[in-house]
Amino acid sequence: MTTVGFLGLGRMGAPMAANLLGHVDRLLVHDISPDAVAALVAKGAEAAGSAAALGAQCDIVLMSLPTPPIVRAAAAEILSGGHLRILCDLSTSGPKLAQELHDMASAQGVASFDAPVSGGIRGAELGTLAIMCGGPEVLWGEIEPIVQRLGKPFYMGETPGAGQVTKLANNLLSLAAIATTAEAMTLGIKAGLDPARMIEVLNAGTGANSATRDKWPRSVLPRTFDFGFSAQLSLKDTRLALDEAAAMGVPLPTGERLAALLDRTLATYGDDADFTAMAKVVEGDAGLDPERAA
Repeated sequence: MTTVGFLGLGRMGAPMAANLLGHVDRLLVHDISPDAVAALVAKGAEAAGSAAALGAQCDIVLMSLPTPPIVRAAAAEILSGGHLRILCDLSTSGPKLAQELHDMASAQGVASFDAPVSGGIRGAELGTLAIMCGGPEVLWGEIEPIVQRLGKPFYMGETPGAGQVTKLANNLLSLAAIATTAEAMTLGIKAGLDPARMIEVLNAGTGANSATRDKWPRSVLPRTFDFGFSAQLSLKDTRLALDEAAAMGVPLPTGERLAALLDRTLATYGDDADFTAMAKVVEGDAGLDPERAA
């Protein structure tokens, strides 16, 4: 019997963990929020009590955590448990940390996978995430059936950080779509066009992208700006990409501009701002009222 652990029951982690219920022999969970743990226990999971307890009782542990320092500390605590065979990081924590986790885990005879996800909260709820995985190929057949419960996994190779680099590239494209869509929509609105009609047209043409298809209809057109991913985490991901690119000698001028726009978004709308609030900054620069009603 394989015992699986899940650490981090936030807006992404909780639905991912829930999707494992009934598909693994035993699921143990932990989070700093007792309420988050209780909600999963009510669905059939078991409370581990601590990250170290996950490492002491589980064969495989998956982590979904917000920042690299938190991932690093959690991994060390999990590895202290002494029973673990596979550690899988679903967070977007960067390739440098993936190498560090690989070194930490392998020193204790534990295999490490980096497996960041894309698809947002809705994808986590529906089990339709794209999962970009790097790790030892010899163990891929063991971890793949588990991550398949979360969405569609893609094996990117054995190099630690292979999944992380793929995810950072994905996030750059996703954020660029938001920024460019904001500029295009602002152009149309200033010209007197109906924004809802514009989105309908763009989605029927070659300008269609993830922002026009999903983010504008759900969060920008209704002026709620609550898609579910923070500008703060977006900036963290963009800076991870810029750091990795600098180390490889790859210029990312668009990434630099995205980081600047996210900085302005946070400065204007606060640390809790959704990443779709980038559109309000672009609109404000054009003289539109970002706080106008839908």
